[in-house]
Amino acid sequence: MSRLANNLMRKGYLKTDLIIDAFFNVGREEFVPDDLIGSAGLDIPLPIGHGQTISQPMTVAFMLELLDPKPGHNVLDLGSGSGWTTALLSYVVGEKGKVTAIERIKDLCDFGKNNVDKFNFIKKGIAEFHCIDGSKGFEKHAPYDRILVSAAAKEIPIVLKGQLAIGGKMVIPVHNDIWYAEKKSDGELEIEKFPGFSFVPLIEKNDF
Repeated sequence: MSRLANNLMRKGYLKTDLIIDAFFNVGREEFVPDDLIGSAGLDIPLPIGHGQTISQPMTVAFMLELLDPKPGHNVLDLGSGSGWTTALLSYVVGEKGKVTAIERIKDLCDFGKNNVDKFNFIKKGIAEFHCIDGSKGFEKHAPYDRILVSAAAKEIPIVLKGQLAIGGKMVIPVHNDIWYAEKKSDGELEIEKFPGFSFVPLIEKNDF
């Protein structure tokens, strides 16, 4: 993982000290199926079952740098999959922060939870997992300082806009772009779009 992190730093995708530390300390090899451990250090997406993938490290680094998580933040990780982003975020927010991971596919939710549990983030009360449909976000812990979505939506769901704190930031794939959204004091989102990415689709409800 150190070689992967160093490559991402060299290419300019990893910039922030705490996020760099997270990449060095939360090894991707702990979040892939056993037969793919040898490929975990490659900068490519890898299958984790049920038609889902653990995202390309470059994409994860890009999204986390946009998200700009800080120690003590309350974060929603929607579509947590293998649990890698949950663990990276948990490392960054620390013991005064909270990461709520949502995954609708129970086998993947259990897989992700077991992976994150290796780092004691659940035991420390930093991370918690909910094996539920994330189409309504997770109101119980809202508002969130940061929201990370790891599957492509058709637009930013209204419910997630409502669960983002004023001044909060959201990073979400929309079609094949990554959207950065910041909630201003008037409740409106300021959006910046970054094209050229590919994600599995976000399963949406009619009221999304």
